[in-house]
Amino acid sequence: MAVISKHKSAGFKVLGIETSCDETSVALLEVRGTTQPPARGTRYAVQLLHHETATQIPIHRRYGGVVPEVAARTHIAEVIKLLERADIFASEKQGFDAIAVTQGPGLATALRVGIEAARTLAYLTDVPIVGVNHLEGHLASAWLVPENREHWRFPVLVLLVSGGHSELVLMKDFCSYKVVGRTRDDASGEAFDKTAKLMGLSYPGGPILSRYAAKGNPEAYGLPRPMIHDPSLDMSFSGLKTAVRNLIHDLGPKVPEVLPDLCASIQAAIVDVLVNKTSRAIMAYKPKCLAVVGGVSANPHLQAELRKAASEHPGLIMLEPPKGFYTDNAAMIAAAGAWRLAQGKKDDWKKIDAKPELDL
Repeated sequence: MAVISKHKSAGFKVLGIETSCDETSVALLEVRGTTQPPARGTRYAVQLLHHETATQIPIHRRYGGVVPEVAARTHIAEVIKLLERADIFASEKQGFDAIAVTQGPGLATALRVGIEAARTLAYLTDVPIVGVNHLEGHLASAWLVPENREHWRFPVLVLLVSGGHSELVLMKDFCSYKVVGRTRDDASGEAFDKTAKLMGLSYPGGPILSRYAAKGNPEAYGLPRPMIHDPSLDMSFSGLKTAVRNLIHDLGPKVPEVLPDLCASIQAAIVDVLVNKTSRAIMAYKPKCLAVVGGVSANPHLQAELRKAASEHPGLIMLEPPKGFYTDNAAMIAAAGAWRLAQGKKDDWKKIDAKPELDL
């Protein structure tokens, strides 16, 4: 752990800051274990000393979606409050050895709020700072689950599904990734939220749609499964949204009375594509573990179908979705930052800036 060598034997504490979209989050994570860069099969003692997230959902609900400038202004006030409540300067116990901050992808103005807070703290404390890829943070969220760390073996195939991303990532090692499939247009989470909006459900509509779906018939409407037969592992969900829009137009005033069946049919179409592509990736890359992360990973139907798919491959370990860390949070950013810091990676606090289009 070259950048934090004074704490080699005792481990190290990472302050995580996340402001990529509409969640302001601060976490303090302690990692104890190897004194070398993370290795395959290495066990760690990981303790989340502090974690708090302030959601902006009530603010953006009135607009029906996230307004970037409103999000950025809200982050300014919230990140100060959360850092004060984290009490990071109160005692040696609450001190930190490094800072990890989301650098991208995300909303440029929102990202810069967290980065400026991190830069200021790095200047004041003279500790290392590292910019974290938000997508890598989602991958690291699965590592926060103690049971997952016990069974963590490479390569790990990760289905990353959220409002802005739908990707299949082969994790070859810590900080070593290969994107083997991704959506060519809309993300699965966006498909959930926007079809929900078409039906008049409030923002964010995905979780509400899922609750209605639990009471409906998934075969009630024959909605398309875009690209499900395409030989690649890529996905597409824009055509599904169009089909739902047309169906709602045809149903007219009947939509409220058939809402559970409509939601169940939409959910089934999205999940079928995700599970089909994941199953094909398993056969192609023979991973030792399978994980699902991101906001959509909270969907019970998706979880159940992925477990069923994993059970068809003897020896494949299903890493449980990180309950409590599905959506954007600073704990996952601190975890991904720990991976990078342990490998000697750091940034210059004077030069670090937002990278809204950052990719894995």
